[in-house]
Amino acid sequence: MSFRVVRQSKFRHVFGTAMKHDHCYDGIRVSKNAHDSPFCSINTKFIAIVIEAGGGGAFQVIALEKTGRSDVNAPKVTGHRGPVLDVQWNPFNENMIASCADDCMVKVWVIPEGGLTENLNESTVDLAGHQRRVGIVLWHPTAENILASAGFDYMVFLWNVESGEAVKRLEMHTDTIHCLSFNFDGSLLATTCKDRKLRIIDPREEVVRYEGNSHQGAKASRVTFVGKDNRLMTTGFSKMSERQYAIWDHKDLSKPLKMEMIDTGSGVLFPFFDPSTNMVYLAGKGDGNIRYYELASERPYCYYLDSYSSAAPQRGLGALPKRAVDVTSCEVARMFKVQVKGLIEPISFKVPRKSELFQDDLYPPCQGDKPSLSADEWLGGATKAPITISLRGGFVASTRKEFVAPEKKGIEETDSAPKTEKELRKAYHELREENKLLKEKLNTQDIKVRQLEAELRSR
Repeated sequence: MSFRVVRQSKFRHVFGTAMKHDHCYDGIRVSKNAHDSPFCSINTKFIAIVIEAGGGGAFQVIALEKTGRSDVNAPKVTGHRGPVLDVQWNPFNENMIASCADDCMVKVWVIPEGGLTENLNESTVDLAGHQRRVGIVLWHPTAENILASAGFDYMVFLWNVESGEAVKRLEMHTDTIHCLSFNFDGSLLATTCKDRKLRIIDPREEVVRYEGNSHQGAKASRVTFVGKDNRLMTTGFSKMSERQYAIWDHKDLSKPLKMEMIDTGSGVLFPFFDPSTNMVYLAGKGDGNIRYYELASERPYCYYLDSYSSAAPQRGLGALPKRAVDVTSCEVARMFKVQVKGLIEPISFKVPRKSELFQDDLYPPCQGDKPSLSADEWLGGATKAPITISLRGGFVASTRKEFVAPEKKGIEETDSAPKTEKELRKAYHELREENKLLKEKLNTQDIKVRQLEAELRSR
């Protein structure tokens, strides 16, 4: 007689439930940009969602409690000159958000308490340095006011938002950067790139510590650190365009600890890792389902749990910070699914338990809203783990000092860019003339080179 051994796990029966329509957010003109981004970010106060906008880029900020249909004329954040490609809330300041766009700019905004009452056109901090459009922004997990950005100029900048200056420039990539991820204490930065390489970078020393071949498909891949042992999880495509995930040891990127095919879908898979439960949620762009897995420190390293399925495809997805989940209903995660038709649908993932008492085993201490380090301390070489809080009794936001914006500088040259049709025509003809002169100069140099080569051969 044989017995089937069932793996013991308190998350084996986690299930997802979509909230009723009156708890959703409707009437939003979601961005149609083809960039591989979640297009939204969520914190304990607001939802930020990238929207369609004429004459530049914009995103909308909605208070979490303001469910229902959004007004067509609702106030927006409209300071970018090109389509917005990514947004992310500051984990230590619930009213501060970073955005990046096609206009090569990274901007930081402070949203008023209670939300916007009118369009916000003037950013708090402008971060200029990228030479091409910027596709990714990512806040540091432990140091205050440190922001990373990646652009299509193959550069990663680290900014000190408090001073408004670039403090590090990472120039080791040879192609478009697809994803950034800090480890749990922010001492390492993982990146995936169009050259199909997975890199582990020491951002303060500006050196690549480890490098290896990642997914070999042509489409974008994503990466996230999973756990305090600095393992990584990547999602991407095989040479046959099959979607797959892989688990890696950060010190040995020569081959993955585990690689598994998921399906033959075409959308990029976004991983969302929850360090307090060791669960990871995978959501594909254009899919109707969200798969979730539990990670382990020993083989086979990753266990499939279940999936939430619906008929409506997702345009993007965002995760509520763990400190804001409903502990009375055993909610372990809440995702916000951005649908193509302009609906944002919250999906609650719960462990089926009858008791309404606080469940210590489901809610170990999670990351709070206080930074472990200042920007100067981190840049000076200090490393500290995130400050954690208990969710027993619910989350209470800490009081924060008011952010003092640095004096804006280095932006004047962007204001001198041609704006009217007449200025554009003038700039076009000036560039044509400059191009013609450069070609003539190049031809002259070529003739001189040929003459020198002929002289050398005749000797």
